[in-house]
Amino acid sequence: MTAEQTNFSCPEGEFSPSVLIVDDDLDMLAMLERVVRKKCRCEVKTAPSGEKAWEILQEWHPDLVLTDIKMPGLDGLTLLKNIKKEYPAVAVVMMSGHGTVESAITALKNGAYDFIQKPFDQEHLLHILQRCLEHLCLLEKNRRLQSRLADQESFPGFIGRSSKIKEVYRLIGRLADTDVTVLIRGESGTGKELAARSLHGLSARNKKPMVTVNCPALPEQILESELFGYAKGAFSGANHDKKGLFLEANTSTILLDEIGDLPIALQTKLLRVLQEKEIMPLGQTKSLAVDVRVLASTNQDLEEKMRQGLFREDLFYRLNVVTITVPPLRERPEDIPPLAQHFLALFAKEYNHEGLIFAADALPSLVKRHWKGNVRELQNVIKRAVLLADDEIPISAGQLREPETEAPASQTIDHDLHGLHYNLAKQQLVEEFSAAYLTHALQQKCGNVTAAALASGMNRQAFQKLMRRFGLVADKFRTQPDH
Repeated sequence: MTAEQTNFSCPEGEFSPSVLIVDDDLDMLAMLERVVRKKCRCEVKTAPSGEKAWEILQEWHPDLVLTDIKMPGLDGLTLLKNIKKEYPAVAVVMMSGHGTVESAITALKNGAYDFIQKPFDQEHLLHILQRCLEHLCLLEKNRRLQSRLADQESFPGFIGRSSKIKEVYRLIGRLADTDVTVLIRGESGTGKELAARSLHGLSARNKKPMVTVNCPALPEQILESELFGYAKGAFSGANHDKKGLFLEANTSTILLDEIGDLPIALQTKLLRVLQEKEIMPLGQTKSLAVDVRVLASTNQDLEEKMRQGLFREDLFYRLNVVTITVPPLRERPEDIPPLAQHFLALFAKEYNHEGLIFAADALPSLVKRHWKGNVRELQNVIKRAVLLADDEIPISAGQLREPETEAPASQTIDHDLHGLHYNLAKQQLVEEFSAAYLTHALQQKCGNVTAAALASGMNRQAFQKLMRRFGLVADKFRTQPDH
């Protein structure tokens, strides 16, 4: 293993690690300090005892503690417990010249990142430290992104700072505290209802809840009675007066969701409401005045529906006083990482997986996707990944793929690959195959890297190099013996 391979370097220079090394063997302590300082490019301090280490920890909080277990006075396991109680974010790697399976299991159960037995191979130690530091780097990048997400001045309810979504914010801010009718357009899943709720929430009408009507969900006759209400005896089964949704929304806001599916007959009645500010319940001869702000949304081409005679032009122009167009997610890719982080935090809390983070390859893979279902699709992908996640393993790009795209490359090619240069598409397929192959090999050998490498026809170093590349950790494939 070359120095270039073992040197730790956090991408984008976002993390400068610090390491505290603890060992009562002064020769071992000096050797470890020299190696770690040279190979891991870290700030390093040393302590010849557990007591001295604890003193240093009170003033200087390292990212990683590398400590021997068997020491006079404050031993390594006690030091580990103290660290995890007072400084849970500090990673701890344990060493022991008297290693047993029991002591390793105890250390790992008490929160140690890893355990290594003396005498150890220097390259093996450096690999463990590098893996730990890369994990800490990933945690720091996720923390910073979460912090930026919390600090950003996003519009209420929305996540994102792209120029296109900022234009949506601007229009909502200008129109919210007015009574103007607004037509909200955009593809399915872009957040049209969220835009409507923002318009209502920022208005003087927000003391009453907004009423939402899903126009295509009900047959025409039922939808008419739901919108405008009816009098007792208006039709068979009308045993009492019913207050319609327009009356329900009086002094508030009503959202007519997917207005393009509203039947022509109801379009005529809606036009009267917009023009006269009054409704006529079924079975009544007297109109009722209403004070309702009307918002409408659609993912359809209303201009084409007008040409086909399926949508009234006069209604269109009444609704289309001002249009807000919510952009599709593919047109604002810079908003995907903060949206993904928002959904990760939301679902991790909801499903008791708090502490979950994204692996280094996760967010770039999300940015490259087409997102035909827009924000709703992204939300569902993150939700599924959280539900199936292991709390201790970052969510990788592979876990964010849709089930239908998980077939072997020999059987299908992801549609997105067809838009790539041949060499790039080939490289992506090879990487997906390699990650799956290594995972299977480690599963078959229960995390025994040497055995998995041998079965794969590879040497251990080459196999480990690929494991690091794809973020695979042998410990996660190890099973406890049956008792």
